[in-house]
Amino acid sequence: MPELLFEILSEEIPARMQVRAGKDLSKALTAGLEKAGLTVEQVQVLTGPRRLTFVADVPLRSPDVSEERKGPRVGSPERALEGFMKAAGLTDISEAEIRTDPKKGEFYVAVMESAGRDTSDILAELIPEVMNNFPWPKSMKSAGSNFRWVRPLRGLLVLLDGALVDIEVGGIKSGNTTVGHRRHGPGPFVVSDFTTYQSQLEHAGHVVLSHAARKEIIQSKASDLCKAQGLELVEDEGLLNEVAGLTEWPVVLLGDMDADFLNLPDEVIRLTLKSHQKTFTVRDPKTGKLAPHYIIVANQVAPDGGEAIKSGNGKVISARLSDAVFFQTEDRKKNLIDYYDQLDTVVFHKKLGTIRDKAERVAALARELAPKVGADPDAAEYAAKLAKCDLVTQTVIEATSLQGQIGRLMYEAEGGNAAIATAIEEHYKPQGPSEPVPSEPVAIAVALADKLDTLVGFWAIDEKPTGSKDPFALRRAALGVVRIILENGVRLDLGKILPDRVFYLLNSLADKHSSELTRAQSVLSSRGFDDAARDLDEQVFNETYAEAWKTDESTGQGQVLTTGRDLLAFILDRLKVYLRDQGIRHDIIDAALTDGQDDLVAIVNRVTALQDFLGTDEGENLLAGYKRAANILKAEAKKGDLPEGDANRPTDEHGAALFDALNHAKPEISKALAAEDYASAMTSLAGLRIPIDAFFTHSQIISDDTAVKENNLRLLGLMRDTARQIADFEAIQG
Repeated sequence: MPELLFEILSEEIPARMQVRAGKDLSKALTAGLEKAGLTVEQVQVLTGPRRLTFVADVPLRSPDVSEERKGPRVGSPERALEGFMKAAGLTDISEAEIRTDPKKGEFYVAVMESAGRDTSDILAELIPEVMNNFPWPKSMKSAGSNFRWVRPLRGLLVLLDGALVDIEVGGIKSGNTTVGHRRHGPGPFVVSDFTTYQSQLEHAGHVVLSHAARKEIIQSKASDLCKAQGLELVEDEGLLNEVAGLTEWPVVLLGDMDADFLNLPDEVIRLTLKSHQKTFTVRDPKTGKLAPHYIIVANQVAPDGGEAIKSGNGKVISARLSDAVFFQTEDRKKNLIDYYDQLDTVVFHKKLGTIRDKAERVAALARELAPKVGADPDAAEYAAKLAKCDLVTQTVIEATSLQGQIGRLMYEAEGGNAAIATAIEEHYKPQGPSEPVPSEPVAIAVALADKLDTLVGFWAIDEKPTGSKDPFALRRAALGVVRIILENGVRLDLGKILPDRVFYLLNSLADKHSSELTRAQSVLSSRGFDDAARDLDEQVFNETYAEAWKTDESTGQGQVLTTGRDLLAFILDRLKVYLRDQGIRHDIIDAALTDGQDDLVAIVNRVTALQDFLGTDEGENLLAGYKRAANILKAEAKKGDLPEGDANRPTDEHGAALFDALNHAKPEISKALAAEDYASAMTSLAGLRIPIDAFFTHSQIISDDTAVKENNLRLLGLMRDTARQIADFEAIQG
């Protein structure tokens, strides 16, 4: 099949955007070509600092298409015929064929023939459309054109079966040439197909086209270089991806630094080298400690063997590490807790107070949660107070990604409790779906308290996520709560905890607000501004807190409970997402997640047991019987009110057997559910399969005898209510 080769050349594309851009380009072009009727095979996408390359096999022309559109019957009203002709593109009904159906008689059929198109013409329309609508996170205009691209566009190469396809985008016309490395192989290079394109660039052009290949080169050469010196590379997948996106022709060098810098914490050294110079740290495999060297990935083969590059990197790294030494020295002149009062100088949110206000709330909640997770309450409370203290240290102000880590190191240097030190670092976790959750009890208590306080706070001031917007990462916080609870088996009554925390939050904010207002009013009154003092009280209170307290009359409890329930529903939505990612069917989740449930561990146990049960023959047949009963009850309810009261024991054999089975199973299921023995509950429910099947097979449910019919409907109601103890089976599909 003919080959399509398409290259977009530009100024340097940010490393973090390259791989995603390659996927977006492949998706858009493949979808557009297939929509035009073309078969797309052997798709390959290559990404680099200055180019995106798409290669695929496509036919030279799309196929002719013949489509039939069935129309109205012969003799139909004029308006029906007009609508059919308009939709089919006919000018007269005589252009349609008349066909005969034995049952429906004669009817019109429009046969629409569409001629295929040259692929070059399709590309001439598709490529500008794709590029003009490309989903860059950020883009820019250049060269006086309205066209936007991530960086100024420099060239387009579009070849189909070796022939140039004429295209113009953003003032750049397509050609059959490309360029290589800026220094080692600028070109230009004339291209006839992908083989010559790849060969010329990867040899004379000094450009490694594949992102994956550049990663492999860097990883391999860095490991070999370290091994030759008796060292070991400290792996960093994120940094490896980044430097592979910064270099077209990666050259690996080993640099040196002053060994005195190794007195700094490893985390500080790694971050400094990574963030400022994109260099990897190395360690001594015998001791496991960092060595006074680092790996540089250059984008050229330097004439001096890289000595100038190493020297330049060394000067910058030394300066940055010297700054880090100064910050560390200054920070450690005080103990970590001594920074606590300074947290009052950092605003968490204008309506939720300072970081210290948050720390006070988190400490109180951590103490409350501690017994539920097996943690010491005093340790949990103290850890929560320490957890944010490093935010006002100079080291973290300079390198914010070290928050938590610096606090742990400072507290450990003081000889502090190991569990508290772990909680200081891990209370931010998990910050992503793949990051491990805290597992130590004190860390669990503080991490849960921190995330729950964040959620409660933003719910109380009505700053919830909307659509795709989530500026405060509240979905991530809620998913973190779900994962911490489930992966540690924590049993929490969220239905009580959440409204209690809303109430606590509003009270604490109101208390602080009141004291601050009093001071402000005193200043205003002392200067003779009594009216302004009164206005300040009303204005600030109304803008900040009154809305959150607006409830039935005076206590504020109504709104507090509503906010708590609303937040619980949000957390349960995150639970559903988590369970779907674990392979649980969405309809089973909805069926098992009934009103009033707030223990996430119990919910997951119930959902898992239900999915396992429905995967058995007993489960499938019982579900069918339940749905049949529910449908009969719905149908009868439409005719009038269903009979009230309890069912009597039917006189017929099969009805009596079902009655006895239900009256035996219902309390057994209730008892098993109370003990959270979901397997036993499902076993009791499964025991109903045979009597239910027999009842539907041998009994006349809607009997001519009104009394029998009504009792049968009550029996179906009992069957429905018995099953609903476990789940809402009507929500289950199938």
